[in-house]
Amino acid sequence: MTDCVMEAKHVYKTYCVKGEKRKDVKVIEAVKDVSLQIRKGDIKLIFGPSGSGKSTFLRCMAMLDIPDKGDIYLGDQSLTAKGVDLNKARARIGFVFQHIYLFRHLTALGNVELALRQVLKLPKEEARKRAIAALEEVKLTDCIKKYPSQMSGGQAQRVGIARAIARKPDIILLDEPTSALDPELTGEVIDTLRDLAHEGTTMLIVSHEMPFAKEVAEEMIFYDEGHVVETGPPSLFFNAPNTDRAKQFMTRIINRTTRE
Repeated sequence: MTDCVMEAKHVYKTYCVKGEKRKDVKVIEAVKDVSLQIRKGDIKLIFGPSGSGKSTFLRCMAMLDIPDKGDIYLGDQSLTAKGVDLNKARARIGFVFQHIYLFRHLTALGNVELALRQVLKLPKEEARKRAIAALEEVKLTDCIKKYPSQMSGGQAQRVGIARAIARKPDIILLDEPTSALDPELTGEVIDTLRDLAHEGTTMLIVSHEMPFAKEVAEEMIFYDEGHVVETGPPSLFFNAPNTDRAKQFMTRIINRTTRE
């Protein structure tokens, strides 16, 4: 696995949801025997119906949710092995959440700098220099001294991306980074991801942004009911998916995009 940045091998994850009645408990199989390999420079995009388990799988990759079975590797290191230092391993993984989690009492610079000082234990001056460079990379130099309440949703999400790339991780995992934004602000974030892609950043993205997928993703992964249904280049999914389920989903999402 010399050029393999991250790999999932036969990963399973279930969780329980309370039903309408007090004693009712429903078991959700969010990840069922999923295997995936990501090499350096890869840009892979996971898409599929809401509630199919995409975000749970992404959280398993970052070991934010611990798999019930299977193995997660970061390079040659097994993250599911006993005794592994997960905090140290997670420092090598950038994660951008669907919802924008910024500290409201800190500026954009403070939010990015804090992660560098707490996670990587960098001295204050070095942390500040790297934080400023990351904010410049996502084109937010004019927001360095702004607080989250003074920023648009797109700007705040780009601070989240800056926080991830400032640590210089091996890979960035992004969980529907534009889902909470309106179309205009979505464009800001997509432009940032496009720039990162052109720089060769390794990314695994959960998203339904089909124009972005068509332009940037090297591989699309159709995920439904807890497992990978079909994988292939964007041209496959936009022209002739192999499975009926992927055909139905692509037809619906393309029609919706056309109406918008």
